[in-house]
Amino acid sequence: MAESLEARIDRLESLDEIRQLVAKYSLSLDMRDLDAHVNLFAADIRVSKEHSGRAHLKAWVDDTLRHQFTGTSHHVGNHIIEFSDPDHAVGVLYSKNEHECGGEWVIMQMLYWDDYQRIDGRWYFRRRLPCYWYATDLNKPPIGDMKMRWPGREPYYGAFHDLFPSWQEFWRAAPSDLPEVAAPASVNEFLKTMRRGTAAPKIRVR
Repeated sequence: MAESLEARIDRLESLDEIRQLVAKYSLSLDMRDLDAHVNLFAADIRVSKEHSGRAHLKAWVDDTLRHQFTGTSHHVGNHIIEFSDPDHAVGVLYSKNEHECGGEWVIMQMLYWDDYQRIDGRWYFRRRLPCYWYATDLNKPPIGDMKMRWPGREPYYGAFHDLFPSWQEFWRAAPSDLPEVAAPASVNEFLKTMRRGTAAPKIRVR
């Protein structure tokens, strides 16, 4: 059954507001406006096993920014958004980031797996799952394994590809001259199809 015009307009407005949400995340974080930043999240946002709420999130972000980075810049793009209903959506967002870390300039490539929720007419982050490909000094290409290479820490794996089984499937499969092609994903199920029903990866807290 075709959507009504009102539903289609609502979807377009929601898409724009969610895209604004992720842009506001970057600006508020880089400019250290922590009140503006944490107000982008649901009021009862889960921060840890023990703590929820914007005040705990603000304390965690404050501690992270003061002790790890002098300055940051987050550049976002490649944003895919899919809705499960009019008030809930998921998204994948690429982010290319720069960090001043004492005497090193660390560049990073990552993506976020986002859960969005509309509450009282406004869209918020319900969760952001960061998946990292690399972090390294600007002058040190991250060739090889364990591409997360922060100053003063042991290198570690960043889970960049873990959301999508296709990465491992590609490298396990033998090349074929004329491979089979699966049917296209249904409308609004591109991410769901790529995820193959897999669980979200466990991300190490550093």
